[in-house]
Amino acid sequence: MRRPLLTAAALASSAVAVAALATGCGGDGDDWSRPHPRPSAVGALGAGFVDPSVSPAPEATVTPRPGSWSAVRPSDGYRVVLLTAGADRPTKALVKAVREWAERERVDLRTETVTEASDLVPAVDRAIEMGPDLVVSAGNDLIDALATVTPNHLSQQFLVVGAELAEPTHNVTAVDWSGASFRGEGLGMSSTYDPASFTAARCAAAVRAGTAAVLSGWTGIVVWVDDF
Repeated sequence: MRRPLLTAAALASSAVAVAALATGCGGDGDDWSRPHPRPSAVGALGAGFVDPSVSPAPEATVTPRPGSWSAVRPSDGYRVVLLTAGADRPTKALVKAVREWAERERVDLRTETVTEASDLVPAVDRAIEMGPDLVVSAGNDLIDALATVTPNHLSQQFLVVGAELAEPTHNVTAVDWSGASFRGEGLGMSSTYDPASFTAARCAAAVRAGTAAVLSGWTGIVVWVDDF
């Protein structure tokens, strides 16, 4: 039995559908190989985020006033790779917070999920190769891999949420609180690890505070958010 010929409209619709399948949906369909405007902060940090008279030293810990970061959002077209490893509840809470922030701020977000220990370092490399403005890390399993890779890519900004690197370079910013602050295998923590401390409110605040710090040029430091 002969099939009816497709109308021009149907052909056009089919072509769009094929293109969508080939490129993905939403932000994932954008071609990151094309140049785009340098990202910037929209809005400014409020009083109490840092002491303007004393710039924090590299690797210093700052404790901003709660909400002092809330007016800062990324400019349009901000490209972020969410790098995640681990199926534990804290990691899942962080991942959810990053995705909700990205959706709310209309960030172009892609995700690199690691399931094998042998793939941790290659996954960090893959995230960098995508060409994002920022790589956000969620999951303690990634810390040692990040410590290995990040010093070799100083032009790439990283944000570590709910953990930190023991000796970060200027391109690595972290957000921690009492109950988080894992620094790598065999290293001590600045507070006792507490999975229950990874609440939705604290994870959301951590993502917002950390991205606001990076966008505002306060990098290479640890942002401490405890009042949540």
